[in-house]
Amino acid sequence: MRQQNSHSDLVYTTALQNSAAASSPIAASWRRCINLHQLAPEEGRKPFQVDDTVFRMARERMEQLILACSDEVDRLYQTVGRSGCCIVLSDRDGILLDRRAAAGDEADFHGLGLRPQNVWSEASVGTNGIGTALADERSVIIHRDQHFLSSNIELSCATAPIRDHMGRVTAALDISTCRTDVTDMTLAILSQAVRDVATRVEATLFRQAFPGARIVMVPTAQVATAALIAVDYDDLILGATKAARAALKLDDTRIAQGVPAADALRESRGEVGSDLSDAERAALRRALTRANGNVSQAAQILGISRATLHRKIKRFSLQ
Repeated sequence: MRQQNSHSDLVYTTALQNSAAASSPIAASWRRCINLHQLAPEEGRKPFQVDDTVFRMARERMEQLILACSDEVDRLYQTVGRSGCCIVLSDRDGILLDRRAAAGDEADFHGLGLRPQNVWSEASVGTNGIGTALADERSVIIHRDQHFLSSNIELSCATAPIRDHMGRVTAALDISTCRTDVTDMTLAILSQAVRDVATRVEATLFRQAFPGARIVMVPTAQVATAALIAVDYDDLILGATKAARAALKLDDTRIAQGVPAADALRESRGEVGSDLSDAERAALRRALTRANGNVSQAAQILGISRATLHRKIKRFSLQ
């Protein structure tokens, strides 16, 4: 009880300060919990549980993402599951959709409320890995007494948000542990692992959203992010991940208006006004490649005469 009282005092003291030290993401979350969500750190609060209908609808809405996560989460669990960790997937509202935990750890996690159908948003249980990652839209580590509620200070969490094909946060993936010997270095490793999985899941969701499109990786300084664009047959961008949008200064309006990938990527395509020539040259090269260099076959593919194709080959110096 003394530890919980001490923690509650720390939360109130920190949240009410206006100093630079109190402007950390954790302190900001604590202030939201007190001022916005009207929570108290000392209250013995359990996560809100949605009813069966709401839970079923949430699962159905997130079915594609759950399937996309399945293999990645299984591999992650094989790595950390036996070390006293559980892996949890939630939707954008913090509703826990799926959990993997060793049988020997079930009671601990169940007692804390880390089980499907419970809501782990900040509004439900204060500062925590899932809720704060969703609120801040970034990866977080919430280590023991960084939790808002005193009843959750036995828990340590490393969480990463998952974004959909339009760059919107749609879920959160979390690794939680009740171990008392977990260190900052261990949490940093777990955080990197969960971020890597989230990045791969985002890439999978993006590819699934644009079947048949060419997927191009955008060079960025943030190599750990999925900076991808989907490009159609005419070289127009169909979609972009959050990282690609930031790197190329894209938004929904620009994408809807039509942006050539070559322009967005600042590719050098010759002189201004050379697009038609570039397109014709590319078509000739494709036909010749498909015909293994046979000019007669390439002419048939293009629907032009052999003599015309020879002139074009000479014009573009293709042989």
